[in-house]
Amino acid sequence: MPAPTRLDNRVALVTGASRGIGRAIALALAEQGARVAVNYVSRAADADAVVEAIRANGGTAVAVRADASARAEVDAMIATVAAQLGPVDILINNAGIALRRDIDELTEADFDRTIAVNLKSAFLCTQAVVPGMRERGWGRIVNISSVNGQRGQFGQTNYSTAKAGIHGFTMALAQEVAARGVTVNTVSPGYIGTDMVRAVKPERLEKIVSAIPVKRLGEPEEIASIVGWLVSDEAAFATGADFSLNGGLHMG
Repeated sequence: MPAPTRLDNRVALVTGASRGIGRAIALALAEQGARVAVNYVSRAADADAVVEAIRANGGTAVAVRADASARAEVDAMIATVAAQLGPVDILINNAGIALRRDIDELTEADFDRTIAVNLKSAFLCTQAVVPGMRERGWGRIVNISSVNGQRGQFGQTNYSTAKAGIHGFTMALAQEVAARGVTVNTVSPGYIGTDMVRAVKPERLEKIVSAIPVKRLGEPEEIASIVGWLVSDEAAFATGADFSLNGGLHMG
């Protein structure tokens, strides 16, 4: 894959960017020249560390606290980003939570919260930035889904439902905004070596890795690499698509 074009003068907002995949994406976009807003909810120190890493490398970044599933907080976040960096050109909907519950143990509150953080957040953040992207004639939206939104996963009816919804959201939105220079795509990671995955009990983690054809976890930087390409001008013809990076765990 050719090196993506620079993102100089572009403003990127990455939700859930204080650690893991979101952190790697924020760092990668800053490396390409974007000014990056690092969204977080509760991990202020981690978000500040991402900002400091970007600035230490000569980039521009700010940390912005907001619950991406709450409209008032999203609107305030978008206004803050616009005031400090400029209007959002690139939106990475990465905020998410995973609650593992069998269906008979899953509460309505669990289900509602999972849908809100993983799916509603994408709707709210996207709705807030799309008008400006359309007006300027350029925009990139990448929604982070999951292999478990493609194939389902035992004990995750809530999470798999939310992540499957991301695919439908992406395809429908892509048709609405394509004519105005805005692309919308989904990236569906498999099991990635984030703190959350590595915290899984060793015996379960061993089973997970053994089921992956390439016999390893993915790295956050591998997800960030494809996101970096999708937001570049080289990917202008890619929209409404899902890019699966799962080591061969799901081929469909």
